[in-house]
Amino acid sequence: MSARLTHLALPCHDLDATIAWYEKYTPLRKTHHRQDDLGAVAWLSPAESGIVLVFIQKNEAPDPIPVLAPLAHLGISLDSTDQVDQVAERGERDGCLAWEPTQEPTPVGYICALSDPDGNLVEFSYGQEI
Repeated sequence: MSARLTHLALPCHDLDATIAWYEKYTPLRKTHHRQDDLGAVAWLSPAESGIVLVFIQKNEAPDPIPVLAPLAHLGISLDSTDQVDQVAERGERDGCLAWEPTQEPTPVGYICALSDPDGNLVEFSYGQEI
């Protein structure tokens, strides 16, 4: 049997704000969007093949409860510590910096984290051995 992880689905409160946030801070781009009587769904993925994040907004949903917090998180690898610092600076300006940049022991590397519009954590790293 051949198997691979294809996607992670997360609820969100405001799909448009979620799409805008991920397109601003990450290399993910919207590749699919649909709406029906129950709500809306968007797929976001990197340009190269990889795991897809599926965000689901239900019309009748209460305010979101972060699924990925306070320690659970999505992880995005960057090409340098400077890029991690740049993400952290943008996040701090926009009020969504959750973890200041820090050098962690091997295999973690240099990391920071931002909080998306629903309070989910997204870690940005350089030198992480995954």
